Amino acid sequence: MGILERSDTGAVARLKMNAPDRLNALSEEMLAALQAEFDALREDSSIRVVILSGAGKGFCAGHDLKQMTAGRQAEDGGKAYFQDLFAQCTRMMLSIQCLPQPVIAQVHGIATAAGCQLVASCDLAIAAEGTRFGVNGVNIGLFCSTPMVALSRNIPRKRAFEMLTTGDFISAERASELGLVNRVAPEMLLEHETQALANQLATKLGSAVKIGKQAFYQQLEMPIEQAYAYTGEVMAQNMLHRDTEEGISAFIEKRPPNWDQ
Repeated sequence: MGILERSDTGAVARLKMNAPDRLNALSEEMLAALQAEFDALREDSSIRVVILSGAGKGFCAGHDLKQMTAGRQAEDGGKAYFQDLFAQCTRMMLSIQCLPQPVIAQVHGIATAAGCQLVASCDLAIAAEGTRFGVNGVNIGLFCSTPMVALSRNIPRKRAFEMLTTGDFISAERASELGLVNRVAPEMLLEHETQALANQLATKLGSAVKIGKQAFYQQLEMPIEQAYAYTGEVMAQNMLHRDTEEGISAFIEKRPPNWDQ
């Protein structure tokens, strides 16, 4: 078995990080494996939803600190290595947002530092009861600056800053209250609940979801008037699609749509 396992069921792809002995740390190898799969999924029109999970006791413990320590042995103290590592991680995180398919994080155990960033970077997240979330780098003298970017775009800024400066964990229930995860499920039902959500999303028109996901993230960065102008144009273009016309006709005629995509 590889460091990242993929299994497809219909239009749903499951990616499982498979380095349980290291709590699925985002090593160079894990980052490369995730990047390769996201690049492949971006071109795979047969897949409409992606589920990301972790093997073993936890979802993801963040960067591989042992590997990072070894990187310090370079002549420059590791500066070039660290710059490359964080650039690689950033590219992978942004790839999730750029995917046409929604990505659901299926989270259990712990999601810490860049592992918490990974949850925040996914479009949706379901956590098992008892899961703990943290951006704990400050506890070892390393402020979680890159995880902060995704986290602060998911939860209120004062809550994010508190997590970043105290290094404290929050519960799955608190993560749900703050908006970091969508739902909390009993651990024995976690996979079932995540699959059910994925199956629901997979029934939607793939081209419409692709358009909507891209527009969702674009408009978030715009002033409100610009956002309305942009999304109005997006909707106008969406209305011109044959499958959209079919979906509207099917609704009016009270029948299932006959979509090509």
